[in-house]
Amino acid sequence: MAKHHVTATLNGSPVEFLCETQQTLLEVLRDELNLTGTKEGCATGDCGACSVTVGGRLVCSCLVLGAEVEGKRIETIEGMASGTELHPLQQKFLEHAALQCGICTPGMLIAARSLLERKPDPTEEEVRYWLAGNLCRCTGYNKIVDAVLAAAGEMRRA
Repeated sequence: MAKHHVTATLNGSPVEFLCETQQTLLEVLRDELNLTGTKEGCATGDCGACSVTVGGRLVCSCLVLGAEVEGKRIETIEGMASGTELHPLQQKFLEHAALQCGICTPGMLIAARSLLERKPDPTEEEVRYWLAGNLCRCTGYNKIVDAVLAAAGEMRRA
């Protein structure tokens, strides 16, 4: 079976990889590119643990084929921090204890960043709506919502 040669921009850097026709972007990220921050929770697009952005659009990487990202810009959790400096969302998740086991956290952070890029001053209801596609079994979501709202405030002041 022939592999697809794909070129894309990953977390701001050019990347090339080979993938099978049926390989998902999630599989490519984890197995071919060794970026294990994006998690597999359900493999059906229901939990949001594998959330990334492709071309600025929030997607479940388990539902996107690796070959489909040719020429596109992909952002994963690994590209969120700037060196050792955490993104304000990551910092607020720590400060608000908005994470527990860590399976959902990368997807939550990517979804929250996607929201704040579109709406820098969201309401609590908007945060909850935007994160509705990300499931967490460990928290009650309140700390996550509080962390996103706190990060939004800090980001607006910066």
